[in-house]
Amino acid sequence: MPERTEIRIAGLGGQGVVLMGEILGRAAVYNGKHAVQTQSYGAEARGSGAKSEVIVSDEKIGFPLVRRCDVLVAMSQTALEKNLKDLKPNGVLIVDEKVVKELPEATILAKFKVFKVPATETAETRFKSKIYANMVVLGFLTGITRVVSQKAVEKAIGDSVPAEARESNIDGFRAGLELTKQ
Repeated sequence: MPERTEIRIAGLGGQGVVLMGEILGRAAVYNGKHAVQTQSYGAEARGSGAKSEVIVSDEKIGFPLVRRCDVLVAMSQTALEKNLKDLKPNGVLIVDEKVVKELPEATILAKFKVFKVPATETAETRFKSKIYANMVVLGFLTGITRVVSQKAVEKAIGDSVPAEARESNIDGFRAGLELTKQ
């Protein structure tokens, strides 16, 4: 049976949610998969709701929107509250533990594989800027799901960010991979 993974990355404008989705979709293609990436964000962009959806499949993708996601990344409290209803049972929920303070009750969380990631904290500690939290989460997502390879993501980061930001973004991604081993 062909494999298909639907991923929703949700947060606030300015957190790099759209860039994460673009890199993930590009990495999937580098791995020889089919991928579709869509995005939406509020009119004021920075600080308003933003989401990026990526479908990765072994076969061509006929319908480009995520209805029920296999993986949900919540980079804000509002993103979690708004999108949790669309996560499939046994789906993977990844939250940035510094910005998502309140998780639903245990009976609801029991339906999912939940990972609290210190993404913003790691970015602030290691890179002196929370701007790399998205790359930390991307590394964690890659390590947990293996939907794309590390090599493909690093190439996609290199092809997606300005030259002066490549090394720090790849370092942020690798920091997220390291968190999966703890």
